[in-house]
Amino acid sequence: MNVNQVLESTLSPDASTRQNAEQQLTQAAEVDFSGYLITLAQELANEQAQPHIRTAAGIALKNAFSAREYARLREAQHKWIQQVDIHIKNSVKTLALKTLGSRDGRAGQSAGQFVASIAAIEIPRNEWPELMPALVQNVGNGEDHLKQASLTTIGFICETEDVTLRDSLVQHSNSILTAVVQGARKEETNLEVRNAAVTALSDSLEFVKTNFDNEGERNYIMQVVCEATQSGDSRIEAGAFGCLNRIMGLYYDKMKFYMEKALYGLTIIGMRNEEEDVAKLAVEFWCTVCEEEIAIEDDNALAQAEGSSEMRPHYGFSRIASREVIPTLLELLTRQDEDASDEDYNISRAAYQCLQLFSQAVGSDIVDPVLKFIEVNLKSSDWHKREAAVSAIGAIMDGPEEKTLDPIVRQGLPVLLEKMRDPAVQVQDAAAHAIGRICENIPESIEPQTQLPTLIEGLFGGLSSNPKMAASCCFALMCLADRFAGEPGCQENALSPHFQGSVTALLAVTGRPEADNQLRMAAYEVLNTFITNAANDCLPIVAKLSDVLLQRLEDTIPMQQQIVSVEDRLTLEEIQTSLASGIMAIIQRLEGEIKPQADRIMHVLLRLLSSVGPKSSVPDTIFATVGALANALEGDFVKYMDAFVPFLYNALNNQDEPSLCSMAIGLVSDITRSLGELAQPYCDSFMNSLLHNLGSTALSNQFKPAILQCFGDIAQAIGPHFEVYLSVVATVLQQAAGVTASPDGAYDMFDYVMSLREGIMDAWSGIILAMKQGKAQLLAPYVESIFHLLGLVAQDHNRSESLLRSTMGVIGDLADSFPNGEYANLYHATWITQLIRETRQNREFQPRTIETARWAREQVKRQTSHQGHLMS
Repeated sequence: MNVNQVLESTLSPDASTRQNAEQQLTQAAEVDFSGYLITLAQELANEQAQPHIRTAAGIALKNAFSAREYARLREAQHKWIQQVDIHIKNSVKTLALKTLGSRDGRAGQSAGQFVASIAAIEIPRNEWPELMPALVQNVGNGEDHLKQASLTTIGFICETEDVTLRDSLVQHSNSILTAVVQGARKEETNLEVRNAAVTALSDSLEFVKTNFDNEGERNYIMQVVCEATQSGDSRIEAGAFGCLNRIMGLYYDKMKFYMEKALYGLTIIGMRNEEEDVAKLAVEFWCTVCEEEIAIEDDNALAQAEGSSEMRPHYGFSRIASREVIPTLLELLTRQDEDASDEDYNISRAAYQCLQLFSQAVGSDIVDPVLKFIEVNLKSSDWHKREAAVSAIGAIMDGPEEKTLDPIVRQGLPVLLEKMRDPAVQVQDAAAHAIGRICENIPESIEPQTQLPTLIEGLFGGLSSNPKMAASCCFALMCLADRFAGEPGCQENALSPHFQGSVTALLAVTGRPEADNQLRMAAYEVLNTFITNAANDCLPIVAKLSDVLLQRLEDTIPMQQQIVSVEDRLTLEEIQTSLASGIMAIIQRLEGEIKPQADRIMHVLLRLLSSVGPKSSVPDTIFATVGALANALEGDFVKYMDAFVPFLYNALNNQDEPSLCSMAIGLVSDITRSLGELAQPYCDSFMNSLLHNLGSTALSNQFKPAILQCFGDIAQAIGPHFEVYLSVVATVLQQAAGVTASPDGAYDMFDYVMSLREGIMDAWSGIILAMKQGKAQLLAPYVESIFHLLGLVAQDHNRSESLLRSTMGVIGDLADSFPNGEYANLYHATWITQLIRETRQNREFQPRTIETARWAREQVKRQTSHQGHLMS
């Protein structure tokens, strides 16, 4: 293999040439991984090679240790550990470190990425101890380009999401800080080096808690960062404000001194910086302050409700600064970019987001300065000021007391409706969004008889007039529909007189051939909301609507043959997804009354499944729609199974498309619950696929709880027939129950263990109910392991309401399955009674959780009232 030629081909604009070169590299790595690494490392370090070849070598090296899927990443890392000789490893690492000193900046950066990939493997294993000292030495004594590359490398290492590496980096905090603070000081004259240092410092802040606990070290770090905000280089200043954001999020409790001495003034100056990137990050600092203080108030309120005296410090930074910060934010609202797209995040949008957070953090204190701003700017000849004034109304609708906002809303609604006819579309759009915010947060201030008709008319007028207003008008219409829906299942509601007109208007908007696709999708979403919130007197309209949407969906099938570009395909998929979602909403609203349309619905959905290509997003929505239909028809859905299950089996076994596979797992649960024993002929295939997925390394751990829950649904559906799967599934559940999270582990692991236990409980609950029908004795070998799991849940304070509800179900169902007190000695355990009491007495829990706990208590009483014995 001519390595130069292959590397050059990996950068080719021709896809075929590029793919062929990448395949050659993959094959070379598989044949001789060590030789592959040393060859690429030599090419990366070769100062005579062309810059783009060196860059390609660095990318290939990094890719050798990169993978999106966790299992494949671990497999790649394992090859380095097991297959590469120690001498080769040392040579490769030496070449990579040498390349950091290259005057070719791109080669140095590529080497840094590769070094970070190896560090992710070796630092947690306490290998490569010389790496951090070498990088620190480079920053202290190296030439400028070596300093920059070394600092960039530290940043790459610290920005990792690998939990094991993050834990290991804590012990290197002194080395990391020595390097990055030295590079970030104002004494560093090379701005490229200083910028790299500030970036690396931001990435490393999470690992230097010990240093931040030391007042002297903390003072020096804060001094360096604050000085960097005044460096005169916009990149460094933006990076420094980014550091301050992270510091506030991580170390709020230590910020009082620095806020008083420097940060109030520095951030106000930063917010007014003409460089937008700097100003945005200064604004985001105050977003972080508000988010922290909102979270602290919530945490303290919860602790107080639970009787705890441990309160987090709340310094009220946002309230103290509001007199200066809020006027500055209002001023920044007027710096809109009229050419900005909906996705652009500019200083005006950053200020709006921050104003919303201030409203939540300081409550009614925000009202007076905002009203003064509105009064001055609402009738300005400059649309920027009018738009800012209207936006400010919407921004403060969440936070102040309702009694404070109510008169403002009643007086302001007519003004907002007037502004929806403003000459500037930006002002119209802001008015529609502000109306949506009112409907979302202060809906009681809207009078249904007098204001609702005018609001609906104005919003539909805006929806039809300009695509730029689509998102805001649709947001407001959905909030209106949710607000005036009334009680579920009510005969009529405030929307009823307007329902037919609204549906007609939405069908007209979505049916226009020339309609902007963004507008069409947003209007379909509004239609779904109106369907969901339809009162009973509007159900005949909803039923007729299904014919329209089905016809539109059927008409899209021939369009598959007209696709000539990726954009065409995405547009068609969006239309098909929206239409299928509308049909699903109709099914869910009509429930069993959908039966007359069921044949046509399944006919169209099956045709659509047959026509879509691989990797399409449409099957996800079709499966959800089929699940809704199965829930509505229950046993009558069986007539469609033979035609539909081939698609379901394919999706269930399609590990290359995880989202579709996940949807299929949920659909198996829906269908089996709906069919009951009628699902039995299909269960062998379901179970084989589910067990295969459970053991697959291609699917993430997040699939496992849903699969276990699906076992319980199948068991409950087919009852005693589940006996044939019992031993295999019980073994799986026992193994899954052994998964635990270490006390100092990552939050993700805690969440996973909690959801896994919930899946196990749901599985056992379904199995127990199935076996209770005459085959309860088959559960005897597993009772002790079930109690072991119950004990783990009782001991672990990391548990959700849904987990405890499932746990209560298992406790009660198992006791009910052995009514003669066979396991009374197990149920006599005090922790069982305590767990039930804690669940039953928790005022935060839903009534059904508390009711399940009460039922479990009664079953335990019955069990323990017998003089039972433990069956072996």
